[in-house]
Amino acid sequence: MSTSPVRLRKAVFPVAGLGTRVLPGTKTTPKELLNVVDRPILSYIVEEAREAGIEHIVFVTGRAKEAIEDYFDHQIELEAQLLAKGKTDILDIMNAELARAGEMSFTRQMKPKGLGHAIWCARDIIGHEPFAVILPDVIVDSQPGALKQLAEVYAEVGGNVIGVEQVPDSETHKYGIIDPATHEGRRYAMKGMVEKPAQGTAPSNMSISGRYILQPEIFDLLETQAAGAGGEIQLTDAMARLMGQQAFTAYEYEGITHDCGDKIGLLKANVALALKRPDLGAKARAAIEALL
Repeated sequence: MSTSPVRLRKAVFPVAGLGTRVLPGTKTTPKELLNVVDRPILSYIVEEAREAGIEHIVFVTGRAKEAIEDYFDHQIELEAQLLAKGKTDILDIMNAELARAGEMSFTRQMKPKGLGHAIWCARDIIGHEPFAVILPDVIVDSQPGALKQLAEVYAEVGGNVIGVEQVPDSETHKYGIIDPATHEGRRYAMKGMVEKPAQGTAPSNMSISGRYILQPEIFDLLETQAAGAGGEIQLTDAMARLMGQQAFTAYEYEGITHDCGDKIGLLKANVALALKRPDLGAKARAAIEALL
């Protein structure tokens, strides 16, 4: 008798990073709250998670990140002023982003010990069920959202599902790279992965791009995971170990990825998403062309 995969309900957002690639803008503002057009980066990521059916988001935070929790809470004085001035359109947009009762939890990563350690910090809140991981400085411009695409694959095949995209061979040393065994269309059966391989040694040009669906057994492996690339506990290393026990499927999602943790990536995201906006696109194009 076959069984369906356990329903995906929870997601982990590792938001403890210092945002050093976009300093000085992140000196007092969490990088996840930097604007892309007129919304924080994190607003796009939460929207993507909700679209995929995520009911509970676990934020793994660090010091000076309290503004993230505040963003998804009421701002009573501001809301009262908007209502008094009849600006109900923007008020409705703000209210739509508020955390629903019990939807968000916050836990701290006390030291910057890597992505794998950040995910491990969420273990007690996630419990023994599958969960998604979304890197909160990567916006994927797609319809449906990247996580929903992965969730649809997960509902069919179960196991662990990793979002990937192609990168130039000359850039593979900057990313986690999968080692595919076979593939059918956009799906790849995986036999391995490596974090930031030395140039010329990558097993493919398919990079792991910040969207994951993982089984809870990963937590036991993260607890004993030795430091890897950069002296940090790497999620990729623990996934490679888990692959000896469980199936991994990589899915090349449809969409355009914007790395908003990088200055040029953040600039490109602002331009690309502004140009797509029905209310701003024409004015944005005119403003850009006037500068060229």
